[in-house]
Amino acid sequence: MNVLVLAEDFVKDEYVLQPIIKALMKAVEKPRAKVVVCKDPRFRGTSQALNWVWIQQALDRHRGMVDLFLLCVDRDGDSKRLAILDKIEMQAKDVITPDRVFFAVQAWQELEVWVLAGHDLPTDWKWNEIRSEPHPKERFYLPFAQQRGVIDLPAEGRSKLASEAAARYARLRRLCIEDVAALELRIETWLKNRAKSHQSPTTI
Repeated sequence: MNVLVLAEDFVKDEYVLQPIIKALMKAVEKPRAKVVVCKDPRFRGTSQALNWVWIQQALDRHRGMVDLFLLCVDRDGDSKRLAILDKIEMQAKDVITPDRVFFAVQAWQELEVWVLAGHDLPTDWKWNEIRSEPHPKERFYLPFAQQRGVIDLPAEGRSKLASEAAARYARLRRLCIEDVAALELRIETWLKNRAKSHQSPTTI
């Protein structure tokens, strides 16, 4: 099982996405899945990550080697983002074979919230405020990384904090129902349907 993750910009996002998606794949009973964050082409921001021309480049370059494509972008408080992602998913169906799949997910409200979900946070922080904050990276993630003393590590501490969060994936999934848990269910359903389609017909 080969998984290719498309990120807004892999430079920092790969530190979050690689361990967390790896943990997700383990949860759907694919612990040996190879999870890679796409670097060719390199998306530089949301505008390119949501641009079908750029996405199609990624599909064309990797579709022969990838079973599961995941586009992971920040929601950024944009209520219209889901409709855009749904449209991209429909377009992707026309360029990949039926036994492969392309899913798009919006992190509420940024990928850094997935990291925070796997940690014990300051007692005066309210989770619903973190989830609804359009800019949780500045308001919550960076102060938390500073408090943990990891801000100077690669990707402002994401290298360490995301790996720790992935190790507590069950907690992360429970706190991120709209995005992580929903994505896990979609992947699990696809895997079951894929397995059924590959079963040999019963001989009578």
